[in-house]
Amino acid sequence: MEKWTQDQYEQTLARKKQEAHDAMQLYILVNAKELQDECEPGVKNLSVACKAMLNQMLEGDGYEVEPKVRSKIAGKLTVRYYVDNLDPSRRKYAEVNQ
Repeated sequence: MEKWTQDQYEQTLARKKQEAHDAMQLYILVNAKELQDECEPGVKNLSVACKAMLNQMLEGDGYEVEPKVRSKIAGKLTVRYYVDNLDPSRRKYAEVNQ
């Protein structure tokens, strides 16, 4: 079985965000280890899952649990994604918080 790509993880996150938006939720919390276990049970692909999570962060999103390592690649990485406004014009978190 091939490991998931960053794009596959990002598509899963986008779907989760859209589902939460449709359910009129304000935000969702996503943990890297839980996301990886949900998408690829028993596979070690945490780095790709974390990179996808970080890339999906938009302006206003934030860390619920921020790993101390500079790369932010860790199973405890937990992000709060606000889903009340999924407008594609929102800037990426990295663009705003450099």
